[in-house]
Amino acid sequence: MSHSQARVASRDSSSPSLTLDDITIVDHSLLKRAVGAMALGNAMEWFDFGVYSYIAVTLGKVFFPSSSPSAQLIATFGTFAAAFLVRPIGGMVFGPLGDRIGRQRVLAMTMIMMAVGTFAIGLIPSYGSIGILAPALLLVARLVQGFSTGGEYGGAATFIAEFATDRRRGFAGSFLEFGTLVGYILGAGTVAVLTATLSQEALLSWGWRVPFFIAGPLGLVGLYIRIKLEETPAFKKEAEAREADEMSRPKQKFVELLAQQWKPLLLCVGLVLIFNVTDYMALSYLPSYLSATLH
Repeated sequence: MSHSQARVASRDSSSPSLTLDDITIVDHSLLKRAVGAMALGNAMEWFDFGVYSYIAVTLGKVFFPSSSPSAQLIATFGTFAAAFLVRPIGGMVFGPLGDRIGRQRVLAMTMIMMAVGTFAIGLIPSYGSIGILAPALLLVARLVQGFSTGGEYGGAATFIAEFATDRRRGFAGSFLEFGTLVGYILGAGTVAVLTATLSQEALLSWGWRVPFFIAGPLGLVGLYIRIKLEETPAFKKEAEAREADEMSRPKQKFVELLAQQWKPLLLCVGLVLIFNVTDYMALSYLPSYLSATLH
């Protein structure tokens, strides 16, 4: 099998003989396509997220013009932070949904939601045109982005993990984070080009909308790539088993899971908290703060 690898469960000498269920055939061409599609799709999603943070100074002037520069930046990043409040909700919705209808469908949904939410920001009139409704619509669009991101990262990580071999699962999954950083770099580059080539008046008038409009075609590309993917072998196998004993298998509720696994969950929350506070402070807030301060 030049293009596939047999994955065999680890066993000791006292274990029973292997059966067909103990062996999973991994097609390397499908694995590469899955990793590439998830990394590329993740880059597109986080390009949308990154653009908002890097153009925050301009957004503050467009949507919160009556405030001081510092208050504008705080209000803009307050709206940015609101998306993170709904990310756990997105994860709780899209996670079980992916278990029922498939990872591929859910990841297509999250791609559409992120593209629509980002494109919609570019369509919102300024505060000078519609008043307080402008920041309210901005908040709604950010909540749509956050909700979709809550299902994106976990779904993409699960998709890669279910395609990868045991020995290469961590390496394959690392491309997901690589895609995130690529998206942020592309977002920063796009905003840097706009701010360097456009006047302040042009940037405030229409230039700030351009990065958000780019999300439309990027979302279509990502959607096309993802709908061409096959479902993971692990999901197909689980779906068949679930159809066989759907009525007899007890369903574990989230509250029960929280009660039984609260220590690992708190540990994961703490680790992510430490990483994300540092990450977003350095990559999102600090560039905008320095830009506002130096200007």
